[in-house]
This record gives sequence, structure tokens and C-alpha cells, in this order.
Amino acid sequence: MASTPSTRSSLRVPTARAATLAVAFGLALLVTACGGSEGKESGAEAPNAVGQAVTAMTVATTNLPRIISASGTVTAWEEVPVGAETGGLVATAVYVDEGQYVRQGQALIQLNDALLRAQLRQQQAAVQTAEANLSRDEAALARAQELKERGFLSQASLDTALAEQRASAANLASARASLSETQTRVNQATIRAPVSGLISSRSVTRGQIVQAGSELFRMVRDGRLELDAQVPEAELALVRPGMPATIISDQAGQASGTVRIVTPQVDPQTRLGVARVALAGGTALKPGMFARAEIDAGSQPSLTVPAAAVVFRENRAGVYVLANDSTVSFAPITEAGRAEGRVAVSAGLQAGQRVVVEGAGFLGEGDQVRVVASTARPASTTPASTTPAAGAN
Repeated sequence: MASTPSTRSSLRVPTARAATLAVAFGLALLVTACGGSEGKESGAEAPNAVGQAVTAMTVATTNLPRIISASGTVTAWEEVPVGAETGGLVATAVYVDEGQYVRQGQALIQLNDALLRAQLRQQQAAVQTAEANLSRDEAALARAQELKERGFLSQASLDTALAEQRASAANLASARASLSETQTRVNQATIRAPVSGLISSRSVTRGQIVQAGSELFRMVRDGRLELDAQVPEAELALVRPGMPATIISDQAGQASGTVRIVTPQVDPQTRLGVARVALAGGTALKPGMFARAEIDAGSQPSLTVPAAAVVFRENRAGVYVLANDSTVSFAPITEAGRAEGRVAVSAGLQAGQRVVVEGAGFLGEGDQVRVVASTARPASTTPASTTPAAGAN
């Protein structure tokens, strides 16, 4: 059956509309696919092509105030043991105790010297006898010489008078020597302070029999103390006698001091040397206490980096060094002090290397970076691994 014109027209209209819709849908799918692939490619390549925006500075040698930290034990500047020179005597009196300050020559202990004083009187009498004998023999010699000159005395008699006079003189010298010895022993029975200083220990009591050579007291000469500060060998060469220091103790507070001497030896086990720091008077520190020292070494040339460049990775301080290909690598460093916003580095860097300053805390090993002017802020304040770089969109 043949269709009429009106029927054919009604059939063509739906067919044309379906074709148009199909073409439009296909174009939409094509545009969507192309746009999505371009977005993925740009998002994947932009971080590697641009990188994290950072600032960088060159490691330089700068004169910085250098404070050297050390610690050690408080000791006496000079310890003086006090002992007995004569022995076998009883201590009848002890005049001083620990913690007292004594003057040179001050009596510390009195030993029983009754027997020595009796011997002293005996020796004094012997000296007087010898002096009398010498006077007698000298007078006899003078008469013999006068008679010999007159011819009334033989030469033999004169020689005898001369020999007796010389023997009496020798006896007098011997008696005087014995007297001096006994007098010295009597003086030694009173034990006196050999120097002025502080009594740090006492090991004698009243009634004790004191033996010769035994230590009775120990003194800190002039009451002067010092800190045996242990300094690392890398910094020992910077310490000089006369440098000021601050001594810090948790128990006794702070005190001032001055480096007295730097020992020429380093312990092969600990790699530490000793700087003896003399303490100022009036300190509350005591011998044997632990204390810290901050030695002012003055301005010293040091390799320095900005403090903002130092970061910590795995509990190690370090900086990110910038390579020629704009990648960074972490370099551990050894700090030698901080001053004026800069960190002195004793090991780990070389002069002329470039390190990341702003943005260093958001970097990882091998990251690509983009260096901007130091006055500009980095484009991102989050790690580059999680945020696309500027210009990626």
C-alpha cells in the first residue's frame, strides 16, 4: 500500500532528530576524553617541571662571637697536705677544724713537747759548759804564748795549750748544734699552717699519737678554686689563657672565672682536653661539685648558614644543599654555636655551597626546587609532594 506524502513526512522527522542527537553525544564524549587526558598530563608533569619555590644562600665564612661550652669538676687551685715532721708525740690540742680559713704560720696542732723541752734545757746547759771551757782554754793559750815569747815555756807546752783551745771550740760548736736540733724539734711540736688557705679536711683528733709524715690536714691554698673544664678537641685550639668564662651550677648558681691554663694533652679515649678556669672569690661552689662553663672565645671565623636553613631529619641537624640541577640533598652538620640569627658549622659543609633557607622544612631528599628572590615568600607553605607547584593549572 503506497504511503501518502503526509505519512512520509512524519516518519523523516524522528529519524533526523535521532541522528542529530547521536552526533552531538559523540562530540561531547570526544571533547570530554581529550580534556581529561590533557588535565592529567599537566597535573603529573608540572611539579617536576617547576618544583617547590624556595630561597637559597651561599655558605660563607663569618666572624661570629664564639661561646665554647664545657663541663667538669670543681677542684682546688692547689691542695696542700699538712703533716707532722716529728713523730711519736701525742696531740694535746687541735686548734682548727674543716671549713676554717687560716693564715700562714697559724698554729693548727700542739703536740706534747714536755720531753723535748727537758732535752732543750739540758742542751742549753751543755752549751754553757762548753762556752766556759773555751774561755778557760783561750786564756791558757794566751798566757802560754806570752811565756813562750819570754823564753820561759817550751814549744811543746804551747802546742798543748793550742790543742786544748781548739778542742774546747769544737765542743762548743757541737753543743750548739745539739741545742739547735732540740730547739727545732720543740718548734715542730707546734704544727703550723705552711700557707694561707681553707681547711678542706682534717684527720687528727686530740689524744692521737701522731706519727712522722702522717697527713693531718688538707688545705686549699689561698682558698682558690678552679673548674677542670673538659673541652672537645675540635674547640680546644680556640681556648686561650685569660679568656673570661661564666660558671653555672644547678646547686650553687653562677660565678665568673678566667681561663688560667689549657693543658697540652687530650684524652685518647674521650677526645677531650682540659681548660682550667680559675674562679673568682666569694663563690658558693665547693670542691668536687659538677659545673658547666661558657667560655667567651671572642669573634672567630666560622662557616655559617642562616638559622632558618637548619632542619632536623631523623633526629639529626642538617641543611638541604642545592645542586646544579635544582635538586636538593640533606647534609648533616655539626653546630658550633649560634649568634645573630646564624649558625656556625664545624663539620658537614664547605664554603661556596648553596643551601635552602625558606621552605627547607617542607623538602625531601632529591626534591626539585625553584629558587626565588630572598625577599619573596615561597609559593607554597606545604610539602611539595602533596601540593602542585605554581603554574601547574
